Amino acid sequence: MTVATRSIPYSPLRLQFADSGPIMADIARLVETGDFTLGAALADFERDLAAYTGVRYAVGVSNGTDALSLSLRALGIGHGDEVITAANSFIASAGAIAMVGATPVLVDVDDTLTISPDAIYEALTSRTRAVIPVHWTGTMANMPAILELAREYDLDIIEDAAQALGATLDGKHAGAWSASAGLSFHPLKILHVWGDGGAVLTRWSEFDAKLRLLRNHGLETRDDAVIWGTNARLSTLQAVVASHGLKSLPY
Repeated sequence: MTVATRSIPYSPLRLQFADSGPIMADIARLVETGDFTLGAALADFERDLAAYTGVRYAVGVSNGTDALSLSLRALGIGHGDEVITAANSFIASAGAIAMVGATPVLVDVDDTLTISPDAIYEALTSRTRAVIPVHWTGTMANMPAILELAREYDLDIIEDAAQALGATLDGKHAGAWSASAGLSFHPLKILHVWGDGGAVLTRWSEFDAKLRLLRNHGLETRDDAVIWGTNARLSTLQAVVASHGLKSLPY
């Protein structure tokens, strides 16, 4: 007996961008303005992304790893601190912790393949400052239980929502549960751009302001750097692409 087989493509990007005309038209309009860095299209995307996820602010950054590391820096987490995260995540979750000088503490997951609240509790020490729960392949971590631990032990929570944009738990979007959440717009993620990109979601105006400084060399004006920052801006061109992708997500 002959069995017919066919290959299934790993990535659907060619199909998703088969009709790239509307995106290219918007990019052409951007080229005419020359508004490439921290441009109006980026501000529009940030506003729409915040509205979609139900938070007050969204800050476009260069990638999902920077979204996590800048969040840690904004919270003042660094050398001598421990940050708990899931052992089954991509290396960037732990890497972002190491990038700011803190120590990643990897713990096990439960049957949902997301971080176990019981394992978080068992890993707590006097140096634990934060937890990065990773929402895995669209499944959200047990945020009510994690937030209860955070309140009891005075922990900061940063959601790694790179694989869960659009997911909800108890009617609340991934990224809207905590002080901060990191998103990735890598081509293998739910909302993707033509290369790398990311964003940080937050409810706090002070956190939003600090993130905007950190992603742009600490510059308050063109000539005044008020803190040490880095170059982690989301390209305005990529924001144009992301805006088209955002419109296609289910509400």
